[in-house]
Amino acid sequence: MPAPAAPPDGLAARCTRALFSPWSRLALLLLLLVTAAATVLLWHPQRLLTGELPAQLSGPTALVVFTLAYGVCTTAFVPRPVLNLAAGALFGSQAGLVTSLTGTVLGAGLAFGLGRLLGQDALRPLLRHRWLTAADRQLSQHGFRSMLVIRLLPGLPFAAMNYSAAVSRMRWGTYLLATAVGSVPNTAAYAVAGARASAPTSPAFLLSMGFIVVSGLAALIIAWYKRKAFRGN
Repeated sequence: MPAPAAPPDGLAARCTRALFSPWSRLALLLLLLVTAAATVLLWHPQRLLTGELPAQLSGPTALVVFTLAYGVCTTAFVPRPVLNLAAGALFGSQAGLVTSLTGTVLGAGLAFGLGRLLGQDALRPLLRHRWLTAADRQLSQHGFRSMLVIRLLPGLPFAAMNYSAAVSRMRWGTYLLATAVGSVPNTAAYAVAGARASAPTSPAFLLSMGFIVVSGLAALIIAWYKRKAFRGN
C-alpha cells in the first residue's frame, strides 16, 4: 500500500520560511544599518569633539550614556577615531580610555552578533573568490592572532571588520578578547590626543599623534603584503 502523500505546505508555513530565510534576515540587517546610519547623520556625533555634553548628563551617568552611544554608533559605521577623540576631550585621557575601550568591545559584540544572526547564512555561500576564501580561512583558523593584528593597526574600518568576522567561523570569546587587547594602544593614543587637543605642542599630544601616524603607516605596509599573500593563495 503506497504511503500517503505529505500534505502541501500551507500559506502560513511558506510565509514563515520566507520570513526567516537567510536572505530575508540579511535584508533586515541592511535595513537596520541604513536606519542607524541615517539616525547618526541626523544626530551629528562630531559635535562631541567640542567637549560639550547636555546639561543633564554629568558624572557616572555621562560615562554610561557615552559608552552605550559609542557601541551603537560603531555598529552604524561611525569612525572610532572621532569617538575616541571625543571621549578624551569630554572625560580626560584615563576615563576617556576606559569609556572608549568599553564602548569598543560593546560595539564589536553588537555588530558581531547582528552579523552572525542575520547575515552569516546568506553570505557564507558567496565566499568563493580566492582572496575571500583565504581571508575567511585566516579568520576561522587563526582567529585570535588575526583579529589582534586587525585591532592593533588603525585605518581598517572597524564596523566592516566586525561584520566580516561575523561571517567567518571565529568564536565569540576569541573575537571579544582579541578586540579588547588589540584596541588598547590606538584607543589610548586617540584619547590622549583628545584630552590634550587644547595644547597641541605638549609632549603628550605630540607622542600620541606620532604613534597614530607610525601605526597607520605600518597598517598600510602590512595590508600591502597581505594583499599579495591572498592573491598568491
